[in-house]
Order: sequence, then C-alpha cells, then structure tokens
Amino acid sequence: MHSWTDTLRFAFQPVVNLTTGGVAGLEILARPETGDILAEARRDPELDGRLAVSAVRAAVRKETLLPLFVNVFAGTLADLGGLPSLHDAVREAGRLPWEVTIDVCPPYTHVPQQALLEAVTTLRGQGFRICADGVGDGDVPLRLLSDLTPDLVKLDASLLARPAVVRSMRTLCDELGALLAVEGVETEGQYAAALAAGAQLAQGELFAPPARLPAADVYVPPRSPCDMAVPRSGPSVREFVRPAALLPATASAGQVRALLTGSPDVSGVLLVDRAGVPVRSVHRSRFLLSMSGRYGHALYADRPAAKLGDPPRTVGVDATAWEVLDVVADGGRDRTSDDVAVVDAHGRCVGVVRLADLVRALAETRVEEAAGLNPLTRLPGSDAITGEVDRRIAAGRAFALSWLDVDHFKQVNDGAGFAAGDELIRAVGRVLQQAATDRTRVGHIGGDDFLVLTDPEALDPLAASVLDAPWSAGGLPVTLSLATVLCVPGSVTDHRQAAACLAPLKKAAKALRGASWVLGRAGMPGHESRRGSEPMPAPAGCGLGRGVAREGGVQGA
Repeated sequence: MHSWTDTLRFAFQPVVNLTTGGVAGLEILARPETGDILAEARRDPELDGRLAVSAVRAAVRKETLLPLFVNVFAGTLADLGGLPSLHDAVREAGRLPWEVTIDVCPPYTHVPQQALLEAVTTLRGQGFRICADGVGDGDVPLRLLSDLTPDLVKLDASLLARPAVVRSMRTLCDELGALLAVEGVETEGQYAAALAAGAQLAQGELFAPPARLPAADVYVPPRSPCDMAVPRSGPSVREFVRPAALLPATASAGQVRALLTGSPDVSGVLLVDRAGVPVRSVHRSRFLLSMSGRYGHALYADRPAAKLGDPPRTVGVDATAWEVLDVVADGGRDRTSDDVAVVDAHGRCVGVVRLADLVRALAETRVEEAAGLNPLTRLPGSDAITGEVDRRIAAGRAFALSWLDVDHFKQVNDGAGFAAGDELIRAVGRVLQQAATDRTRVGHIGGDDFLVLTDPEALDPLAASVLDAPWSAGGLPVTLSLATVLCVPGSVTDHRQAAACLAPLKKAAKALRGASWVLGRAGMPGHESRRGSEPMPAPAGCGLGRGVAREGGVQGA
C-alpha cells in the first residue's frame, strides 16, 4: 500500500530582497503527483504538521543554507498548540529555529483566535519567525493581524492594483516591526508597483518559478532612479539583510572550512551559542589564509574555529544603514569588509549585512537626491514633497500643505536685478529650513514658489518665521503670500487631490494686499484670511490691480 509520501515532492521558490536583489530565503511548496493532499491537510492538523516536517527534511537533503519558509495552516497551529515535531526536525537537521519562518496560512474563519495566538507565542519562544500569509486574498482579520505581531506579512499581488492599500499595509508593518512581501509577482509592472508601494520582499514567476532544486540566482529587473528614494533618516537595515551562514560556537576549523569551500558565495561564518546569539565572526579570506599556510590545516583543522575568529559586530533589526556604517567605522581598518550580524530583541542572529550593499545603496540615494535638488536653494523639488504627502495619507496622519511665493517677483527682478532676486529666494529657503521641525518637509518647486509640508501644530510658528520677517531685494521692500490647506484623515485620497484643494487658496492669498496668509480645510467650503488686507478697488479702466499684475506674467503664479 502506497503512503502519501511516495507521491509527494517539494519545490522551492526564492523570496527576493528587493533592495539587494539577492535571495532572502526559500519557500518550500508541496507538489503532490496525485490527489489533493493540501485539501486533506487543511482538514487534518496532524497531516499538516507532518507535511511541515517533511518540507524541512526535503530542504536539508538539498543542502541549502538559505533560510526556509514553511507553510502551516492557521487551524493546525490552533489545534496542535504549536509544532513540537517541527522544532525537533529542525534541530535534528542541524538548522536553527530562527532560520525558519512559519508561514501561517488562511483560512482563519472558525479558527479559535486565542488558541492561535498562544501557539504563535510558543513558536516564537522556540525561535521561529512568524509570517502572516495570504493577506489581501485570504480572510485574516486586521485585529488578529495586529495581535499576531508577525515578522513578515505576505500580500497577494492582486492588491498591487490598489497601491493605496499596499502603502497602508507598509505603514502597518512599520508599526508592527514587520517586513512587507508581495507574492505572485509575474510581470515587471507588478515588480515596479511593489517597489513604489514600499514592499521590501517579493516572490513569483518573474524572479524564479518553483523548482526541484533551490535557486541561488534570480532575475531582478533593473531599478529606475525614482525607485531609490529613502527617508531622511536612512534606509532600514532590514532592507539589506542577507542570510547568515551559522555554525555552533563549538564548531571546529575543519567544519568551517568545509562550509566555506562548498559555498563560494558565503563571505563569512557566524559562530552562535545555543540561543542563537553570535559569539565569534569568522571572515572568509582571513580564515582560509590561516588554514592554507604551512602546517595550517594540521594545526587548526581539529581545533575550535572560534580561535580563528573575531568578536562579532552586531546591530539591531531596527537600526538604519547609517548606524551600520558607524559600527564599521568604529572598528579596525582590517575588518571593514567583515559582515555585520543583525540581531533581534533577544540578541539572536537573523542575518548579516554586507558593507558593499550599504555603500552602493546610500551612494545611489545621494546621487539621486542631488539630481533632484534645486540648484539655487539646494532644496528638493515637488516629487519629494508629494511622495511624503501620499505616505502621510496612507498612514492616516493629519497634515498641513502650504504654498509660498514672493509677491510681484518679476517686478523684483526688473527693479533690483536677477542677482538680488536670486539672493532673496535663497534667503527665503534658508528661513524655511531653519524653521522646519523633524516632521517638516520644505521643497523649492521653481522660480519663487515653495511647498511646505508639516504637522498642523507646527504651522503657526513656521508661518510667523517667514511672514513676520522684513523682506527686501536691492533695497526694495518685498512681501510674501502663503496659502495652506489642512488635511485630516479621510479628507483627501492622494497628493493630487490635496494640490487641487490648495489651488483656490493660492488665488485667494494673492488677491490680498501685503504679507498674506489664507488657510482652508480640505473638503470644507470657504477659507480663513489670517494675514493681509483686501485690495483697494482700482480706478475704472486702470487694470493695475494685484490680480491683473499677476496675470501679466509675474513668475511663479
């Protein structure tokens, strides 16, 4: 009588890091030759648990060092209270639990949520990482997703057609301390959409189809410059994490040598204690040089590899790329090429970061930032501001978007000269930057026009800094006009709608005399004139009122 194991094979699909383009892990997929064993496993928790164990053993037979993603139904975890057999299988295979991510799969309907959460707590305590799978195409409640506090969230690629939803999920993941992945990516358009929406990982036929042999090389489309923008604080180290080559702290030099010679892509080995905490770092080149010297193998092969290692360099999973560079800079110059271990809140290794990846990404970022700066003020253009507007909308945050310009700027240039006009623009930009808080973004969008994005509570002091100052150019007095739209959560859907709300306020501000400020609220009629006075009516036929002067070609209208 044939067992279900006789007709079951496993395939491996790479999970790709969208920042580095490297393989972050392998999802193990059951591929029965006959029958529908997955449907049976959905109804039979014991069978599903045995499938998970078989998946790990299949990966071990392929001798892959990559982290693994193992699928388990949510109902299985709730019914079994965890997977003790999986923990035993991972240990028997010589792998560490934190190298394995449990993909918790739908359905969630009728699954006892408290039992599921307790099972996940047990797995996390054993060292396993947790992924919420099938989000967007399954039935996972948002409240349960928050309670699970997963390390990873996998979205179905169908959600890429709704970028606002994906951006919102990225915001939620940031709050939970999770990475965002998109599965089922089949086209370069979907890849571009995943990048634009903030996904950090992805998998699908575009990169590599499921295969019987684990794939180390994948196809990743070239990235366009606009895909490389990062927050001012720098990219998160999570985006650069590569799989770590781990061995027990008691490993011999011979064992390390066998791993390095059999895996040419491994740049170093981390020796970890029983809890998975790095205790020594073995650099590939220095280690092999020691082993290849005269009598090197005879001297070291059976001795602990730790004697040929160095103290590990570590950073937390919440560190930024700049903080990793600080760690590297603080060490000896002979260790600048060493991998930096990334550790979780318990000090356990979750991967490594290579210096080359960081330097390349940060250099690209600086080049792109420089290319987008206005040459006069060195401030970013509108793209940086509108992108941040969309992120705040997706995060459900209230914000104030303001437009500022110089009144009658063409007349300023004509009367005081373009050099005086340029110096005035630079001075306005400096004052805006000095008044900006950490949550304020200032952009120079050309001519005498500026965009300012800030929190509502920071609006009054920022407005005062530019409107109360006595401006002049070439000895001629100058006034500024400011228009602001306040946007509360739900009042606008994207930056285009926010800009449309701002347009009539800009016109209203320009219709006032002197330094002016008009404030409106998105979705509400009317506006409030906070600065400026109504213009004097022009004599009949004169046509020299302020609004006419603006329409006569004043730059920045």
